[in-house]
Order: sequence, then C-alpha cells, then structure tokens
Amino acid sequence: MTPSDEASLRDRRLALVRRHMESENELDFEATLATFDHPRYELIATGQVYDGADEVAGYYRTSRAAFPDQRNENVVLTSAEDVVVAEFDLLGTQLGELAGYAPTGRSFRCRMCALFLFAPGGERIIGERVYFDQGTILRQLTADA
Repeated sequence: MTPSDEASLRDRRLALVRRHMESENELDFEATLATFDHPRYELIATGQVYDGADEVAGYYRTSRAAFPDQRNENVVLTSAEDVVVAEFDLLGTQLGELAGYAPTGRSFRCRMCALFLFAPGGERIIGERVYFDQGTILRQLTADA
C-alpha cells in the first residue's frame, strides 16, 4: 500500500468513526450498526461484552432507557495502525433503572477512551473497546444533592 493509499484509508476510517459517534448522539442506531463489519462492544470497566448485531442493539436499548439523553461531546480522534482512538466526554441523565439502581434524575459527565478496531486494510469497524472509570459515573449519580 502506498503512503497515499494509507492516508486515504486513515481518512475514511476517521470519517466512519465520526459518523458512528454522531449517529449514537442522534439515536440512529441503524446507522451506528452499519458502521460495523461485525458489531461488538467491550466495556472494560464493567467486563460486559456485547457481540453481534442483536446484542449490540440490546445494549443501545438498555443504555438509552436508563439515559435517554446519553451523548458524547468534545471528541478527539487519533489514528494508528488498524485502530482509531477516540477520547470524549460521555454525558447523560439517569431517568431509568441501571443495573439495579433506581433512576436518580441526576446527570453525569465522564471522560472516556474508546478504541475502534479495524481488520488489516478494513474499512468498517470490527469492535469498539471502551475504557472509563465506573466510579466517576456512580459518584455523580448517587451523590447527596
């Protein structure tokens, strides 16, 4: 692959990850799923893995039931070989139950890092691995008002 081809592939991958994250904010999960070659989320802080379109779609439903306004902001993307690294703030207001926690009506903001994985030479995402501090979110949701 020529340096020009590599730059073009990198630019297409960055654009795809931007579309992926924007479609999540727009709650257009059909568009989000279309960015994957194989939908897969790994939430490192909780150990949860959602593998395949049905499981990932279920994750979207569950997370947005708890946080209907969940969104990402302040996104910074960096490209490396076969991965796009995204740093961003995740925000949301807990209006539904989450893992046994009753809705608090409180909001959170948490800085996160996600790795968007690509097969060598691939142009669609084969997995998203998300790193965050679960305690940061829980403290904000359960803090005394």
